Amino acid sequence: MSLSVFDLSNKTVVITGAAGGIGSATAHQLGGAGARLACSDIDQSALDRLKGELVAKGINVTTYLSNSSVESDVITLYQSIKRDLGVPDILVNNAAAGIHTPPQDTSNTEWDRVMATSLTGYFMNAREFSKLVLAAKKPAAVVNIASIAGSSAIGRGNFAYSVAKGGVIQMTRELAIEWATSKIRVNAIQPCSVNTPGWRKWVETEGEKAQILMNRLLQGIPMGRVAEPEDIANAVHYLSSDAASMVTGVILPVDGGNLSFNAGGNLGLTPNTLHDHPINRK
Repeated sequence: MSLSVFDLSNKTVVITGAAGGIGSATAHQLGGAGARLACSDIDQSALDRLKGELVAKGINVTTYLSNSSVESDVITLYQSIKRDLGVPDILVNNAAAGIHTPPQDTSNTEWDRVMATSLTGYFMNAREFSKLVLAAKKPAAVVNIASIAGSSAIGRGNFAYSVAKGGVIQMTRELAIEWATSKIRVNAIQPCSVNTPGWRKWVETEGEKAQILMNRLLQGIPMGRVAEPEDIANAVHYLSSDAASMVTGVILPVDGGNLSFNAGGNLGLTPNTLHDHPINRK
């Protein structure tokens, strides 16, 4: 297979939540592969910083202040992209919101806020993107950033977020079937915990509490580390490119084996050594 199938020259890519850790890494990765970028986010200063980084690399980028949870913003975003850059080729649905509230304490306001960004926002972006693509009768790709939380419960007050990500996963499958004959491929990525700036800030501020949880998380990731934003960006690149031209409706874990690992499993142990494990000592 020629590496040219990964070339995104002459492709226009829309990235929502582009100024965050995964969004920024994706912008650098896809822009580095030749794509023109339409980067949207709700944080203007972070968008300006990202644009500066990309322009310094010679990457063609246009930024848009836009809230993925607001329908009028989403509609305006795609009108602006068409005016400025033409009909886009690739959508990376990445903007998301979450809370850490037990279900019994979750208010309707909190629930609605999470769903508006992490599920409804994905739908609205995909819908407006597809209108342009279908009218132009051109092949296209949608990559949704889901989560392992969408198919395996993680607790810790992630109830609303996990339900939203489960919705993203099923939406991905449905859209893949709905749009297959129109040559719009729709796939999703399921990251485990990712070493984003937000994640690092949490680790720093929570101190020992964060370290305890980190140790627990790493016990469930056979590869022994959390993901880096670049790990997710590399997977987005593949699913966006012609290398994945026959791939649609796929939910791709990028999780170091997390979803494959049984909760009762043990790493590095054999039947001969299991009796020496601390859990079995009396």
